[in-house]
Amino acid sequence: MFGFNFCHSQNSSYQIAVLKYNGGGDWYSNLETSLPNLINFCNKNLKTNINKEQAIVEVGSSEIFNFPFIHLTGHGNIIFNSQEAENLRNYLISGGFLHISDNYGLDQFIRSQMKLVFPNAEFVELPYSHPIYHQKYNFNKGLPKIHEHDDKSPQGYGIYFEDRLVCFYDVECDLGDGWEDSEVHNDSEEKRTLALQMGANIIQYAFTQ
Repeated sequence: MFGFNFCHSQNSSYQIAVLKYNGGGDWYSNLETSLPNLINFCNKNLKTNINKEQAIVEVGSSEIFNFPFIHLTGHGNIIFNSQEAENLRNYLISGGFLHISDNYGLDQFIRSQMKLVFPNAEFVELPYSHPIYHQKYNFNKGLPKIHEHDDKSPQGYGIYFEDRLVCFYDVECDLGDGWEDSEVHNDSEEKRTLALQMGANIIQYAFTQ
């Protein structure tokens, strides 16, 4: 274990980051308001003390180990080279947590790249009873539906390493869009609140599991 301090006392302070990747996909989508709004929501409602300024960290950088939680999103292509895949794997098995949010179009690329990170692991769909859906906020039917995309039900997938969930992946849901300022997508306040609550659950689970 790398020794991340996941406790969310008011005396602890840490920063979370957006993951920057290569391949041409827009890793920077939702960059301005999405994660900052989630941080503010968590600090207010979970009493966390997360740095209000999000960081940006590259997949292959040693600086990734400075952040207990990293968020990856986008619409398009994503490519990890062998060094990046190894670095991300080392980060995750050392105690880090990765949240992936499909911003519509990411799914066909991210699955093969995560296979480079964990060749012997598969994304598994998490049951509605999983603790990630039952932290401060209860989501008895799993992920909330924020944007329609292909008009399919939202799904939450995970990757486990030695019985620890190291990655959570939301598909057909678009949590990251739901965290953005209301005028960005004209989402209802109800949907934005649900997205922020689910995001807070992910943060709380990652920091305390």
